[in-house]
Amino acid sequence: MIRILTLLTALLLVSCGPAQNDPGPGGVTVGEAKALDEAAEMLDERNAPPKAEDVQPSQNQTAD
Repeated sequence: MIRILTLLTALLLVSCGPAQNDPGPGGVTVGEAKALDEAAEMLDERNAPPKAEDVQPSQNQTAD
């Protein structure tokens, strides 16, 4: 009997958490907040300066 109650309690706790349409930070839903975070992350990656290993030297440069 104790095992059944423990299993039932565990199943109920797993289902807890905010739904996609629950109010989130800043007056938007949880789903909208997640989408905005993902979009901001994509923009940050696109606007990031190139890494040193990604930059290739120009072939027009001459050695002195």
